Amino acid sequence: MKENKLRNDEIEEFFEAVLMLSNTDECYDFFTDICTAREIQSIAQRLHVAKLLKIRKTYSVIEEETGASTATISRVNRSLNYGSNGYDIVLDKLIEKDLKEEREGKDK
Repeated sequence: MKENKLRNDEIEEFFEAVLMLSNTDECYDFFTDICTAREIQSIAQRLHVAKLLKIRKTYSVIEEETGASTATISRVNRSLNYGSNGYDIVLDKLIEKDLKEEREGKDK
């Protein structure tokens, strides 16, 4: 198991709780109760910024599309390049899902 400075019993229990959620409706219910709307929006924005960085969009395009500050974009970019590869775990799957949906949309 990889060493993580955040690791403690409370955070472990929180992550285990997240892994127990089985669909987006449960995620909405759980995160709406546990986070403020702004916290959820910020996390979602950072993930979207990471996705756009991963597909090589420029800072100016990302700033315009997401409303994120250049400081936020830079922080996300630093995590992508020097972090724990947490973004990569989901981004490859999200990008693949988007491409599949795009292809299926063109086939119709």
